Amino acid sequence: MTINAPWLKSYGNIPHSLNYPDCSMAKMIFDTAEKYPDITAYDFFGCKQTYKNFASEIQQCARGLLSIGIRKADRFTICMPNTPQAVVMFYAVNLIGAVANMVHPLSAEEELVNYINGSNSTAVLTLDQFSPKFDEIMPRTEAGKLILAGVEDGLKGIKKIMYRCTKGRKIKRRASEGNILRYMDLMSKGLYPAENQEDIPSGMVQPDAGTSGDDIAAILYSGGTSGTTKGILLTNLNFNALAMQTEAAGDCVVPSHKMLAIMPVFHGFGLGVCLHTAFASGGTALLVPQFSLSSYVKLLKKQKPHYIAGVPTLFEAMLRHPDIRKIDMSQMEGIFSGGDSLSVELKRKVDELLTSCGSTEQVREGYGLTECVTASCLTPRKFHKEGSIGIPYPDMFYKIVRQNSQETEPYGTEGEIVISGPTVMKGYDNNDEETSKTLQTHADGRVWLHTGDLGIMDEDGFIYFKQRIKRMIVSSGYSIYPTQLENAIEAHENVLISCVIGIPDDYKMQKIKAFITLRDNAEATDEIKKSIYEHCKKNIAKYAMPAEFEYRNELPRTLVGKVAYLELEKEELAKAEAKEEKHG
Repeated sequence: MTINAPWLKSYGNIPHSLNYPDCSMAKMIFDTAEKYPDITAYDFFGCKQTYKNFASEIQQCARGLLSIGIRKADRFTICMPNTPQAVVMFYAVNLIGAVANMVHPLSAEEELVNYINGSNSTAVLTLDQFSPKFDEIMPRTEAGKLILAGVEDGLKGIKKIMYRCTKGRKIKRRASEGNILRYMDLMSKGLYPAENQEDIPSGMVQPDAGTSGDDIAAILYSGGTSGTTKGILLTNLNFNALAMQTEAAGDCVVPSHKMLAIMPVFHGFGLGVCLHTAFASGGTALLVPQFSLSSYVKLLKKQKPHYIAGVPTLFEAMLRHPDIRKIDMSQMEGIFSGGDSLSVELKRKVDELLTSCGSTEQVREGYGLTECVTASCLTPRKFHKEGSIGIPYPDMFYKIVRQNSQETEPYGTEGEIVISGPTVMKGYDNNDEETSKTLQTHADGRVWLHTGDLGIMDEDGFIYFKQRIKRMIVSSGYSIYPTQLENAIEAHENVLISCVIGIPDDYKMQKIKAFITLRDNAEATDEIKKSIYEHCKKNIAKYAMPAEFEYRNELPRTLVGKVAYLELEKEELAKAEAKEEKHG
């Protein structure tokens, strides 16, 4: 079977191959700033920053980092939503050759300790509202500095004042003291000329000095093939190639046009597509730190973005908003769905919505995983096959192999999806065993990423996702691994065994339900239930927290004695179907 079958045909203006620079991610942004100095790089609730000033902010922050001792190859944890401080810090860390450890700010305390210590981070950036949680965990980490930012740091004038008087009124702001440093004080340390800047006698941190495409740029987190959380080592080349490939495969990127950046900065989709691709191509990123349907629809109406990217949950929610069909979307040039499978039915509904709102575009489904940053396959702009996730990006090779082998399957035969190309990760951080399982060198000499997903390739090179080999729940676009949640629940002294499954949900696609059996046949009293719930809140990230708990005397078992989670899933699906039938 031809591995790169999609390249036998040409779809639109998509090139077969690209030339990638051997440089840092920051260098890509500085190149954009030279080409488009006066174009708006990002817009945060109407507070705009040009590329020229964005580059200056990155320089200033990088000098500030050097002044507090952050150096090349150091690990730096960024635990932030989509704010200017998160974006500037990410590229400043990259500029000095350090590694950005990207973490979900709603992670549980124990998770945060593991992310910080596991990555050997020397410092952490987070928002003021999360500082109480970090007060608890910082003594248990090796990080020497906690940098605190306020949302209002990214606002100006009356908007800054209004935020402090409304949403920010109850948020405690800590002053710089000891191991705590305000973000704005860090920026002040980076003012030029500055003291203690012997590493940069010219006053400028050079974006191409001693940094290569092969250097690690960021650590993102995923479950890997075994379903346990692992840090994914991604290089400058991985991100830069993704940006260039997305621009080419998207066939719609125009400088100064707006990308509604709702996907979070700690997610490969958000960081790689909504931000780095937009910045590398001279686009404007509309930074949205927190999703709410009403504010999202207002942004669509007011800002008239040219590109939106989201998970199926987002598009499902859009369809439900009463005012969505009143919005003019004729300016839309790219609507992208990823993070989970987009059902044929949902695609039809979204395409019909776009048409009714004046758009000539269709929603385009992509496929990828964090181990190759994010998307590596996309539906062509003006052509699609129903049920397909599209064709590979330029320079990305796909093939379908028999499970647990490297043997290529014929066209139309289901097998494991494997991927090769310049966006494939360097490996898992401090986990050679898992890396060797996931990255395999085949007989052709290429390194192939074994995805753990089943799919089919047709003779035109279109890929069809079928199902996951590994046990995983996708809720609102987040990959959640039941084993991790079960381990957390079973750490409670009253729990004998647990089983976590995903159950149907109209909004999230799936929500989390936990089945629990208590030790010594104990009764599930209100006191015990409350204790287990509080234990889970402390040890499970908010986005992965079970929405329902069900206590049983025993759980169904397979013939070999394992908990029969498939049986529980069938029970819940039958309940959902019966409920739907009852309500018509």
